[in-house]
Amino acid sequence: MQLETLAILNAERAARRAAILVTDLDGGAQRVVREAEIAGDPLADLLARHLASGKSGLAEADGHSVFLTVQAPPVRLVVIGAVHISQALCPMARALDLAVTVIDPRTAFATPERFPGIDLVAEWPDDALAGPVPPLDRYCAVAALTHDPKIDDPALVAALRAGCFYVGALGSRKTHAARVARLAQAGFSETEIGRIAAPIGLPIQAVSPAEIAVSILAQIIAAQRTPRSGAAA
Repeated sequence: MQLETLAILNAERAARRAAILVTDLDGGAQRVVREAEIAGDPLADLLARHLASGKSGLAEADGHSVFLTVQAPPVRLVVIGAVHISQALCPMARALDLAVTVIDPRTAFATPERFPGIDLVAEWPDDALAGPVPPLDRYCAVAALTHDPKIDDPALVAALRAGCFYVGALGSRKTHAARVARLAQAGFSETEIGRIAAPIGLPIQAVSPAEIAVSILAQIIAAQRTPRSGAAA
């Protein structure tokens, strides 16, 4: 691998941007395709599918055998609200190698005893996302679970602005209608607000906190594995 190629890959990794190294197995030529360049690449569909799967592998392109080395940032899950659903969701997410952070200013809920081994931030989302929690990006999922607009809304605003690949919010349709009105008043378009999964989770008739957590995590996985536009957020 040439030093220039390695430098590009390292720069994309440091910036938490995905890239794919395309190696022509017939001639050995290599090139890097940054995530923002995928849509305009001759192998766009192939690259998008591999990026969505997160898997490197062999492929055939234009009569050539190529090896696609996928470099994607680790996925982060930011949970807003140290509630019962969160208690069930966090260990499941960690089992899938997601980096999990729980944000809740209510210190009675955000305790190590209730969330052993989880990164807990007992601050308001505005403060947490501006300080101790790394900035949100395209490789973050945000699940707002408190039912409290004072806590959930700032996190949803930050998630939409950051282009997170998944944004979900707990609440009934009536609750979400009020949320939509608040976000519209804050300047978000119908399309932007439409990115919020609400009611959160896949419609599997979940009832218990653990079942709801399963439905949320399944929805996150589906969003993660769906090929996205190569345009930068």
